Amino acid sequence: MTNILFTNARLIDPESGIDDLGTLLVRDGRIAAEGHEVAVPDDVELVDCGGKCLAPGIVDIGVKVCEPGERHKESYKSAGLAAAAGGVTTIVTRPDTMPTIDSPETLEFVTRRAQVDAPVNVVPMAALTKGRDGREMTEIGFLMDAGAVAFTDCDHVVSNTKVFLRALTYARSCGALVMAHPQEPTLSAGAAATSGKFASLRGLPAVSPMAERMGLDRDIALIEMSGARYHADQITTARALPALERAKRNGLDITAGVSIHHLTLNELDVADYRTFFKVKPPLRSEEDRLAVVEAVKTGLIDTISSMHTPQDEESKRLPFEEAASGAVALETLLPAAMRLYHAEYLTLPDLFRAMALNPAKRLGLPVGRLTPGAPADLVLFDPDAPFILDRSTLRSKSRNTPFDGQRMQGKVLATYVAGQPVYRRA
Repeated sequence: MTNILFTNARLIDPESGIDDLGTLLVRDGRIAAEGHEVAVPDDVELVDCGGKCLAPGIVDIGVKVCEPGERHKESYKSAGLAAAAGGVTTIVTRPDTMPTIDSPETLEFVTRRAQVDAPVNVVPMAALTKGRDGREMTEIGFLMDAGAVAFTDCDHVVSNTKVFLRALTYARSCGALVMAHPQEPTLSAGAAATSGKFASLRGLPAVSPMAERMGLDRDIALIEMSGARYHADQITTARALPALERAKRNGLDITAGVSIHHLTLNELDVADYRTFFKVKPPLRSEEDRLAVVEAVKTGLIDTISSMHTPQDEESKRLPFEEAASGAVALETLLPAAMRLYHAEYLTLPDLFRAMALNPAKRLGLPVGRLTPGAPADLVLFDPDAPFILDRSTLRSKSRNTPFDGQRMQGKVLATYVAGQPVYRRA
């Protein structure tokens, strides 16, 4: 195993809030020392970072890899390569596959496949209910023994409150984390846009932002009853934020995330029915976007993720209302996040707190920080490097990105997992 000394690096440490030039030593796959004055051993490879940023690798909660069942959309190999090129060193995978990952046998299959094919760390989530149909909970204890780090039905809301409460209560007894999609399912059924003037002018079926607030209110009540550990996958509206703030203030074990698309795009980006901008929940108003960005800055919203959802051309080249929801984002997560940095909404430590440290802490992973002793999962990047995104160059099998043809800043120069390079820009 190669020992590495990174010199002349702009160290971004979300745990200490440091953003400063320094040196970082990696020994035996772990961070050995960091700071201004680090002794130079004889047996190391020297990497001069040239003043570029060196940060913990991104921990991305909610990545869909389409194995088993839809390997033509994304495989563990293609997702792993895309993650490495995007500075993502740990992908936390969703169970919304075909068939659903709802049994220890299916979970063990995808775990083995990931270990063989993916160059980055892969930690799986499992379904909360069998088939994600909201009727019967899965064998949470056995799935945890098989390696599941959290339980979620993804965008399928468990509408039966009694079933959801029973699952939360059992998860609480196991110490399991439940990730849910806060949404009132009846109001949001069939929606392709957020209600308002724009959706009316476009004639699109829409859902009120209150549907998110109503779904979150119900979930908070059940968390209070059960005492479960809970993570909201996406909070995207200003109206949901006061409820989240109250729940945290009252001491409930609740965290929340948001996708990079809801932080950097708004409902007007749909423009002339561009289906690559169709995501779930739908893109929100600019007022909602700014409110959610502020919530990330204050720490009310804990995590930023890609919500990487591959869709093939056939499912996107349809009328907007009929097209599948979702966008790929493993490779675009970091440059899209740099938009928030360059607009001076968030600092680099702010961003990596939400993209690396907080997700790792929530899942009990030792990564996401530059602390000595932590695994040397690192990303070296230039936050200022400009480029025009060409989706044909993406490493994902599916290339349904809303950022195609857009001017962006921020290029990943190298990615390391346990001190070993898994990506280097040519």
